[in-house]
Amino acid sequence: AGVIRFLALLATLLGSWFIVQTFFERSGRAISLRSWLAPSSPAGQQLPQHKCGNQRSCPTYHFAFKIISGAANVVGPSICFDDEVLMSNVKNNIGRGLNIALVNGTSGQLLKVGTFDMYSGDITQLETFLQEIKDGTLVLVATYDDAATKMNDKVRVLFSALGSSHINQLGFRDNWVFLGAKRLQGKSPFEQYIKNEQKTNKYDGWPELLEMEGCAPKKQD
Repeated sequence: AGVIRFLALLATLLGSWFIVQTFFERSGRAISLRSWLAPSSPAGQQLPQHKCGNQRSCPTYHFAFKIISGAANVVGPSICFDDEVLMSNVKNNIGRGLNIALVNGTSGQLLKVGTFDMYSGDITQLETFLQEIKDGTLVLVATYDDAATKMNDKVRVLFSALGSSHINQLGFRDNWVFLGAKRLQGKSPFEQYIKNEQKTNKYDGWPELLEMEGCAPKKQD
């Protein structure tokens, strides 16, 4: 009788072990703690990726853009337009001062980029650059380090004509991001400005960076 009870107990333990082992072996391949806490999307389905990494998509006949100013004199600015990075540290086409990208307002095609040293550069180069902008061109601007030491009234008037509301306030080491256009009627809604003030600066001698994203309407022919 003792032998029979022992064999029955052994069979029960082996059966239990087999069931538990089979369950965890099979389910362990399909379920992890991460997927249980945060279920993954169905196969083949991904979370939406908006152009330029923006928080939302743009409606039809609009261009997505994101403009980020420089951070102090350490991290350079970046300009993204219609999901293409036009200017950045990685592209090695940014510099101290004003960083400007010109885009065709109808097709979205990049026309030209320019960097202008506003601390020790030649301001006439910027004057010529702005004067040669053709009608219907979108103008995207990001500051880096200092963008105002060489600024003069002529340049301020030219930027104002592109739709800027803050260009006349831009001072030493202020940060500014802007999207305007040649022959724009009224002032642009796409502009951010922050003053260099010791009490509010995020960095030693510089304000925090600015990041602006939005949807710019295409120019209709």
